[in-house]
Amino acid sequence: MPSTPARFLVVLDADSTLIRNEVIELIADEAGRGAEVAAATEAAMRGEVDFATSLRSRVQALAGVPVERFSRILERIEPTPGVVDLISGVHERGGLVGVVSGGFHEILDVVAPSLGVDMWRANRLTVEGGVLAGTVEGTIVDAAVKAASLREWAAEHGVPSSRTVAIGDGANDLQMMSAAGLGVAFNAKPTVRAQADLVIGPVDLREVLPLLP
Repeated sequence: MPSTPARFLVVLDADSTLIRNEVIELIADEAGRGAEVAAATEAAMRGEVDFATSLRSRVQALAGVPVERFSRILERIEPTPGVVDLISGVHERGGLVGVVSGGFHEILDVVAPSLGVDMWRANRLTVEGGVLAGTVEGTIVDAAVKAASLREWAAEHGVPSSRTVAIGDGANDLQMMSAAGLGVAFNAKPTVRAQADLVIGPVDLREVLPLLP
């Protein structure tokens, strides 16, 4: 039996969807490698390279960043315009909001609850001696894990797939968008816009409200 029956489920990507930033680039700035990591992130989001392989390579560039810098990184996080209104609107209509991210729990564990997100999943960075080790713990949250998370949360809360909405911007969101009843490209790369059920142009998540079941 579902633990908390819900009318519908909305699942968002985090970086460049829930928030304006790409968190890995903010962390890389602390290592003096922001431009290098930003270029690699852009290629991954366009689908030009395997996401997991790219992520491992980019995380290596973060080695040596002290975890105490996360407080400074959190200060730079910018929620996407309209995100609070969207989440409030989902809750008012009896729905739930999930976030599944190729980014990191270290940031999302603070940002997600502050915005009212109900559940979230992300990667976790390895820390040794108070600094980043340059590796990721456990299974990487890639396209397949994103899709599986949407299905898992829908089943857990008694939501049929037809009443799920997935919102993303990068190639690693496509499987999740395909698994959902409605896949929405938001602030998205061309390959994602081409394959989405619906494309939202304005970078304002309030644009999603009329689409809710």
